[in-house]
Amino acid sequence: MAEAARMLSGKVAIVTGGSRGIGAGIARRLAEEGAAVAVTYVAAADRAEALVKSVIADGGQAMAVRVDVADRAALRAAITEVVEKFGRLDILVNNAGVGLVGPIEEMTDADYDHVTAVNLRAVFAATQEALRHIGDGGRIITIGSVNAERVPFSGGSLYALTKAGVAGFTRGLARDVAARGITVNNVQPGPVDTDMNPADGPWAASALPHLAVGRYGTAGEVAGLVAYLTGPEAGYITGATINVDGGYTA
Repeated sequence: MAEAARMLSGKVAIVTGGSRGIGAGIARRLAEEGAAVAVTYVAAADRAEALVKSVIADGGQAMAVRVDVADRAALRAAITEVVEKFGRLDILVNNAGVGLVGPIEEMTDADYDHVTAVNLRAVFAATQEALRHIGDGGRIITIGSVNAERVPFSGGSLYALTKAGVAGFTRGLARDVAARGITVNNVQPGPVDTDMNPADGPWAASALPHLAVGRYGTAGEVAGLVAYLTGPEAGYITGATINVDGGYTA
């Protein structure tokens, strides 16, 4: 990409859960736009390191930090580590998430605690810590889900609860940090072709009839919107929830 087009040159971004899938797509795109990128991961060390090596080979800056985002102290320490490495922080993308589908009557307290710890509490903890470092004009983006608005299958109530919570948090936080010129937005993907939810996987048959475009989305299509929201042209967009869902909620 030509240097003149690198709108994030000099910026530093953290993408939680950035070793694969949508998170990796976002990290690659932000790096292409010139940002130094840090990704967190909990298990896929090989993928995280491959991503870092790829970004560096293309002339960018990147690092990977192993952390369980459900561990608040470790998550905060990871953000501090990134700031110490790169000297600043401009962009936080809360991407890490887990899904659990099943009858609510069969879900345990441990199930509830785990899903909410990753999908809600980690968003709060990462955002709180990031705001101690992000300067005026920074960007905070959370990857939610269209299931916050529409759940056309049974067993998704707990997951929908957490993603609806993220949307509400986004609206409130946008007011809290507006005076600093920081924007806060929630991107809600629909079915996206990843290794966790492949376009030819077990969920595809039930998902495809709900997609106006007749296909799954790609990580790159989500990353494109995220990149725009981190850039200078998106300064008037905050507190918004934007669906990237192929018409799933239409």
